[in-house]
Amino acid sequence: MNVARVIPCLDVDAGRVVKGVNFVDLRDAGDPVELAARYDVEGADELVFLDITASSDARDTILDVVRRTAEEVFIPFTVGGGVRSVADARRLLREGADKVGVNTAAVDRPELISEIADEFGAQCVVVAIDARARVSSDGSDARARVSSDGSDARGRVSSDGSDARARVSGGAANGWEVFTHGGRTPTGRDVIEWAVRAEELGAGEILLTSMDRDGTREGFDLDLTSSVAAACGVPVIASGGVGDLHHLVDGVVRGHADAVLAASIFHFGEHTVAEAKAAMLAAGVDVRPVESRFS
Repeated sequence: MNVARVIPCLDVDAGRVVKGVNFVDLRDAGDPVELAARYDVEGADELVFLDITASSDARDTILDVVRRTAEEVFIPFTVGGGVRSVADARRLLREGADKVGVNTAAVDRPELISEIADEFGAQCVVVAIDARARVSSDGSDARARVSSDGSDARGRVSSDGSDARARVSGGAANGWEVFTHGGRTPTGRDVIEWAVRAEELGAGEILLTSMDRDGTREGFDLDLTSSVAAACGVPVIASGGVGDLHHLVDGVVRGHADAVLAASIFHFGEHTVAEAKAAMLAAGVDVRPVESRFS
């Protein structure tokens, strides 16, 4: 059985961690290095830092955050936001990041994924996808439920034994659209097609965020997550919408994610990572034990 990972996410703006709803209405959540150190002690498997401004002025700030975090924590962490070249990736990795996340620049120039993977290995490349459900002609939300042959879109293999990856996109009534520039710019690109393409180009993981659920505390978009997980052979990190510990369980059990990412429930002291892992373990999800971190 695969071991599910619990990953706190830290959105960094001008050196501070912030959190909002649907990518807006941000509020301060604390110092990124202090939070990272706390999550390390609590038993987090990894961390994700996202530089949400990603301007040239903010670049030195995030590099300082990466450097100080690497001195304080002993778990892997990914840094994304504003990575536009191999040189950008190299700077982050040299300062102590274990992986780099790419989003807008990879959509604009997909070969960037291959360039970074060729230079540092696929294990260093996390392709972040910000997804929003397309709205059908009657105005309803068009999330995928079943594939075109009537089977559950979460299944990798159809009843005739063929690979179900190609079937999943056709199963969504209107599917999901990729957004870039911090969720501000629609691209017209299909999420599942882009996830599959990113894997082909060398992505080692997909960080999948539902913009519809981000900050709403309504739980992951499980249809989105399971559809991408069915289409891809690389690990999928579910993101967007966690409001309680049961949502983390759902992300793995029903969404078929390899890892679950959350922010608010950890940042504002509602739950600890240890509590999250205990809830997942009680539900039958295999997780790395927390106790070993205190020995």
